Amino acid sequence: MKTFLKWTAIILAVLLGLIALGGGIFYMASQSRLERVYIIPDEPITVPVTVTALEYGHHIFQFRGCESCHGLKLEGKVYLSDPALGEVIASNLTSGKGGVGGAYTDRDWVKTIRHGVRPTGKPLLFMPSTEFYFLSDSDLGAVIAYIKSAAPVDHVQAPSSLSLTGRAAMAFVKFITFVPAELIPHNAPRPVAPSAAITPEYGQYLTYSCKVCHGVTMSGGKIPGFPQGWPSAANLTTSPDRYAPYWDKQGFIKIIRTGITRHDRPINAQYMPWTSYQHMTDDELEATWAYLQSLPPKPFGNH
Repeated sequence: MKTFLKWTAIILAVLLGLIALGGGIFYMASQSRLERVYIIPDEPITVPVTVTALEYGHHIFQFRGCESCHGLKLEGKVYLSDPALGEVIASNLTSGKGGVGGAYTDRDWVKTIRHGVRPTGKPLLFMPSTEFYFLSDSDLGAVIAYIKSAAPVDHVQAPSSLSLTGRAAMAFVKFITFVPAELIPHNAPRPVAPSAAITPEYGQYLTYSCKVCHGVTMSGGKIPGFPQGWPSAANLTTSPDRYAPYWDKQGFIKIIRTGITRHDRPINAQYMPWTSYQHMTDDELEATWAYLQSLPPKPFGNH
């Protein structure tokens, strides 16, 4: 009996040691990615100061989902807390206590929003810059102008963090990263934004954030890196298994404006952020619809 207990204790000690070693490897591997310093090219843009520009910047800040993360007063908040992932905490963007607004230069804002990189050059966790990388200089300038106009709010909070399982996911699953800066072609020529018009091209420009959930091909499926309890995203292509055949343009606009389907079913805003997209203008929504109608058919979940 004593021999059995002795070997059991040895096996348990070895297993615990291997778990600790594995955890240390996950931590160090992910930490090296979080400590990497990115050299971002200087991208000077004009930050306007007119009332019209500030209003337009506010408009973009709302429908692009910035407000849903950072709050109505840009004070920051805990966006998601999940033991399997970590803490997704949107920063206080104002110049108040705990905010970054008082220290950021215009160049810092460009690096942070467009490239997902702190002023130090280290990457931000969870900041969805893969969506904002495509913003035109004029749109980005208007957003920065709006952020800089925000009244100071005192709100001190911890930074975003990854749990051990979140770090393990980054190590093992190659298509999952919680560091968007790793996916951005920082030194490539700037993509040219299309002119604002009711066209598929402009609709695509407006919907880069949709690809985070619906995938690059917009065919939906399980969302990589999101909590297990989250539902799959819908297929928005012209495939027969999509939801879109049950919509017309006005039905689509109703869904985005009200969060209610044509069958009077409410949409959960936690999973489909219509409360952000409802701020889009009619022309922007029509351009989005034109883009969705132009998508080639893809089977569900074909990211």
